[in-house]
Order: sequence, then structure tokens, then C-alpha cells
Amino acid sequence: MKKFISTLFIVFSSSLVIAQEPMEWTPDYELQLSDYQSPESEINAALTSYSIYSGAKIDFSFNMNSVSFMFTKNFNDKVRAIFQRNLAVLVAPDSLTANQLLRFGRYDFDLVELYSRKIRKKIYEEKGAFSDSSLFQPIFNELQEEMNTVSAQVFKATDFGKDAEMLQKEHEKVTQKIHALSDFCLSCKPKKIKK
Repeated sequence: MKKFISTLFIVFSSSLVIAQEPMEWTPDYELQLSDYQSPESEINAALTSYSIYSGAKIDFSFNMNSVSFMFTKNFNDKVRAIFQRNLAVLVAPDSLTANQLLRFGRYDFDLVELYSRKIRKKIYEEKGAFSDSSLFQPIFNELQEEMNTVSAQVFKATDFGKDAEMLQKEHEKVTQKIHALSDFCLSCKPKKIKK
């Protein structure tokens, strides 16, 4: 019995760790209200305000020696669009407002993927044989700032996602741009640049 309880504890602990893992963007998954798992998330009729923190971000990391770095051209798998369920917050007074915010959250996660692809593309185009890792930070900073500006503009223009028609148009634009950068998906190998 003791062995069973300790095994059960290990399984339960493992499932908690797995549940907290960031979710990578995929084209065939659409965020759900259940993905907003922060303890601050709630739908409650007593609330008089609403808000969303999407939990989506660009994660960029690599660990390689200078020789490996010198001979690496494709960094697609080092730049990931992720959604952190445990940090994602959605607060709304009713399900209608919650679903409007959710639609904006879906848009925002796709926007993060678009800018991840833009970063991958720019790194691919600018990294030369003798580039060092200082090349990445300005690219990341510039495109991160641009992405934040676009997200804020759409958030404001759609009134927190309440203007569903405008949000849908903006989302379609982002989806088209993601497809246009298909060579720069997480697992893709870009075509060689012809000189």
C-alpha cells in the first residue's frame, strides 16, 4: 500500500510538472478558455471589469560552442512561439466577454508565431560565417517591439476584441503572413539564398 501511494504521488507530481510546460504554437490547435490556467483567471458576474494577459511570448535560446555556432545557419528551432498556461490570465464578468477576450488571445498567439517567423527569417538572412551571438539581440528587440505595438493597436482598435469583424480581418492578415513565411516554421529548413 505504501508503495502504491508513493507511486501515485510521483505520477500526480509528474502530471503537475507536465501541465505547467509551455505549449508550443501549432497550426492545428486553437486556444480554449481552459488554457487560461492562472489562479487569477475567472468568469464572475460580480466583476465590473475585464482583462486578458495572453501568456504568449517568443522564447529564444540556444546553447552551443563557438565552432558549432559558426557553422549553424538555421536557427529556426531555437526561436519558439509559446503559450504559458499557468501565466495566462482571463478575467470577465460573463461568457460573452470571456469569448471575446479569448478570440483576441487566439489572435495574439498567432501574432507571436508570425513574429517568431520574422525573427527566424531575419537571423537566417543576416547571420554570416563570422557573426557572433550579439547579432541576435538587436533583431529580437526590434521585432519584439514591433509586435507589441501591433498587438496594442489591434487590442485598442477592436475594443478588447469586442469588434469581432475587425478582429477577424486582422487575424486573417496574420494567418496569411504566417503562410507566406512557411520556410521559417519551427521545424522547417529554409531554402538557400541565391547570390
